[in-house]
Amino acid sequence: MLSFVKSLSRPQKRNIMLGVDSVLIPLALLLAFSLHAGSSGAGSALEMMHSYLQVLPLLLLAAGALSIFLGVSAIQLNAYETAAIGLTGAFSIALVMVSVLLATAVQLPMVISTHIVFGISFFIFSISSRAVLLQVVLAIYRRSSVRCRVLIYGAGTTGTQLVSALRTHEHIEPVAFVDDNKALHGLVVARLHVYSPVRIAEIAAEKQIDRVLLALPSLSLPKQAQISRRLKKLGLEVQTLPSFAQLIGEEALVDKLTDVEPALFLNRDEVENVTGNGGVESYQGKTVLISGAGGSIGSELCRQVMQCRPAKMVLFELSEVALYRVDLELRQLAEETDTEIVPILGSVTDGRQVRRILSDHDIQVVLHAAAYKHVPLVESNPLTGLANNVLGTQTLASEAAKAGVERFILISSDKAVRPANVMGASKRLAELVIQDLATRVPAGEGPVYTMVRFGNVLGSSGSVVPLFQEQLRRGGPITVTHRDVSRYFMTAQEAVHLVLRAGAMAKGGEVFVLDMGKPVPIERLARQIVESAGYTVRDVITPDGDIEIEFIGLRPGEKLTEELTVTGNLTGTSHRKILSADEAALSEIEIASVLSALRSALAAGDEQAAKEVAMRWVEGYSQAVRTAHDAQAQAAPAS
Repeated sequence: MLSFVKSLSRPQKRNIMLGVDSVLIPLALLLAFSLHAGSSGAGSALEMMHSYLQVLPLLLLAAGALSIFLGVSAIQLNAYETAAIGLTGAFSIALVMVSVLLATAVQLPMVISTHIVFGISFFIFSISSRAVLLQVVLAIYRRSSVRCRVLIYGAGTTGTQLVSALRTHEHIEPVAFVDDNKALHGLVVARLHVYSPVRIAEIAAEKQIDRVLLALPSLSLPKQAQISRRLKKLGLEVQTLPSFAQLIGEEALVDKLTDVEPALFLNRDEVENVTGNGGVESYQGKTVLISGAGGSIGSELCRQVMQCRPAKMVLFELSEVALYRVDLELRQLAEETDTEIVPILGSVTDGRQVRRILSDHDIQVVLHAAAYKHVPLVESNPLTGLANNVLGTQTLASEAAKAGVERFILISSDKAVRPANVMGASKRLAELVIQDLATRVPAGEGPVYTMVRFGNVLGSSGSVVPLFQEQLRRGGPITVTHRDVSRYFMTAQEAVHLVLRAGAMAKGGEVFVLDMGKPVPIERLARQIVESAGYTVRDVITPDGDIEIEFIGLRPGEKLTEELTVTGNLTGTSHRKILSADEAALSEIEIASVLSALRSALAAGDEQAAKEVAMRWVEGYSQAVRTAHDAQAQAAPAS
């Protein structure tokens, strides 16, 4: 039966409706004659009908022509609504007028009221027959196909309009409403019961729900995301319905959560001239190797060094995807210069590869940004972190001396100061390696070794800003480790600009520290990100806010605040944003002992032995670890 219905063409469907009307017209006439006959009964009505038979064929022909002209027979059953009913009314009036003309022409004894009753009867029969036919066709579809049973979240205007639209759909069946409005619970809206959202799991099981449609376009996107995530945890498929204003273009059909530029969260002015027009001569016309070229800092180093017009840039990167992206970007920039771009896939821990690269390309400047920097990951993988950050630095820096490199700049971190985690300890050990090499280079006979220390980079991979923005897209909560945690922040552009300036002014062995302003409370940063997206924070003061900030407790190896120097001694330089730290160094014998013990621990796969090497030689590490453990034990997650 279903295949027969689907096989009907549009003209065939029109002919069927013309046939239906041809049957309804005699029935309507018979009813009109019966009412006119009154007490005479059906026999009198049949006599009048018999007299009318001489004009009935003409009436049926006129009805067919009018139906085609007005388009009544062409209206699909599932589109039969207010406008179609109006056309049917006009069709009925036209039939009455034709009936009057025909009856008058053959002098039939019919009063005008009989004609009017005929028109009204046909109008009612026509509407009723189409409604019945629609239900018959829908019943055939429902019995012959698998239907998706949907639960509609939101019994407002959008929800009721959605139900009306879905009722004629052959594959979707609206089953019930759920709504947060308690006043609607237990009511029937658009012939569907309205339930409380707390009963969704029960309703889904009882009514065999396949999908939930969120008909809540006026609700903020974070709250929609929260509802969607809660429903998905119940194993339900969830889809969101845009508002009708969005569908017709009155409102933008886009995600409201457009990322805000990280610099807006600095709460201070950025360093000017971030293109690196100071110290250009240290990179112009040189062959520059940038390790970790595909990372957040490495890629920005590539962009700004490119503006200095080096002769060649060697991009040294462990990640194939990251190297591909930065190489593609730089080749487009290099079209305006004569800079040669050389992408090399490899690791700074591979001594033979490092030696070959430095020799084959006659490297003059090394910007060493390759490092594992994510605190929790390095804390979980200490051997890998120490091997890459410490031994990789030692390999690249020592081979640079043998290859006659002019300058070697290590990108360091403020987490290297009295570190409470393996990542920070590895960066401090890397600094100690560079400090040692700098003391062993005769003046003017080897590389100028230096290092630049700065804090978190806003918007970089793994930093809090993109993390918070992603949590915001998911509807929250935004997770902050502790109410009192704070960090120093810079943008990648200003950090790299200052790194290049510091590298150009270096004489050898300096530990440069960048002025990053005051530390930023992370809770305040989280609030700024929520408010910058146009939403409110849900807390005790605003319980109806959009996004909650959840405090989850300090992670292993995490401190409440970071420091810039071990000794606290900072002196100025020729640039107001670049300071020099007076940091103690280890002797050549001590560094050799560190590297030997670390290699032994790595060869044995002994994580504890590797950590003990760092605890012994990195000032403040063991004490910071104990302090962090105590703070973590005392600071229970706040709600």
